[in-house]
Amino acid sequence: MNTTMSFDFAFRRILGFLAVVLLVSACSLPRGAALQSEILKEADKDLPTFQVVAVTRATVPHLNDWPLTGWAGQRGWLNRKAGASTPIIQSGDMVDLVIWDSQENSLLTQSNQKVIDMKGLIVSDQGTIFVPYVDEVHIRGLTASTARQTIQEKLQPVVPSAQVQLSAQPGIINSVDLVSGVNKPGTYPLPNRNYSILSLISQGGGISNSLRNPQVRLIRGDKTYEIAASDLLASATKNTTLRGGDKVVVEEDERSFTALGASGIENLIYFPKTHLTALESLSLMGGLSDFRADPKGVLILREYSSKQLRGDLKGPNMTQVVFTLDLTTADGLFAARKFHINPGDTVLATESPVTKAQTIFRLIGSAIGVSAQVQNLAN
Repeated sequence: MNTTMSFDFAFRRILGFLAVVLLVSACSLPRGAALQSEILKEADKDLPTFQVVAVTRATVPHLNDWPLTGWAGQRGWLNRKAGASTPIIQSGDMVDLVIWDSQENSLLTQSNQKVIDMKGLIVSDQGTIFVPYVDEVHIRGLTASTARQTIQEKLQPVVPSAQVQLSAQPGIINSVDLVSGVNKPGTYPLPNRNYSILSLISQGGGISNSLRNPQVRLIRGDKTYEIAASDLLASATKNTTLRGGDKVVVEEDERSFTALGASGIENLIYFPKTHLTALESLSLMGGLSDFRADPKGVLILREYSSKQLRGDLKGPNMTQVVFTLDLTTADGLFAARKFHINPGDTVLATESPVTKAQTIFRLIGSAIGVSAQVQNLAN
């Protein structure tokens, strides 16, 4: 009697357990990602809040021309323009003058003195230096050779036999700042008008090896230019010449996308290069989980600004867009190789519906196993 009652009690518990399993299966089971159908079901409503776009070989060329999100793209770059090999004098430069005069009664020198040494003359904001008996002489914008000749000509009416020597040291206006991302940041004088940005970086000890996908930024006046270091090193035409007052900043690439779902990695992933495709992003995510992911349900979630909306194929018609990829077809795989991931995107590997079914079967199997054990006890 007690054995029969124990069996009935255990059996009722198993039936209750199975009922709970069926109830849970109708709702939701613990899992690491949503199903594609769960995410996209709102798209079938009369007033969906997001746009769904299939990524195929036919649509990729149009989609890659849609407005950029997450960054403004490279801010353009100045191609190299060769300058003169001689520097020019600017305000703030320091000039040293040596004036030779062989006259006995010279206005510049004392008796038994044939030379006057004038060091540390700073070129004024007006571009001039003071020379005795001549007053202010404008030398800004001149080479050292032309400035020497100009001063000597100014001295001729006063000191006919004067001979002038001139040397100039670049000041702050004739220098560039290497701000960061190198081994020796600092202010560097321009040796000539043909001084290139790679020469500056080299003088600063080169780009730091610790930087991820380094970006080179040139600030000139109120404009900023930017290029990936790899692109700068790859093309001689990109090795732009510098001007006084330029500032060069080398920083690592801060662009990233979010990896979620049934993939090897769920994390914020930084861009390793300038352009990143959907297939490359999945590789960075550690690929799709063999036992969980739905290769037909790779989704890229992206947000556009209201100013970027369009009513044609050249842009989105809603601010929130879900791009869908089917990696079970050649068309989808080739499209994934071309489709660009934007900074700020979320790449989601959805859960396979089979995973849910397998979980239910495992739970039922466990229940049947328990039932068998109870039956053995009853016998």
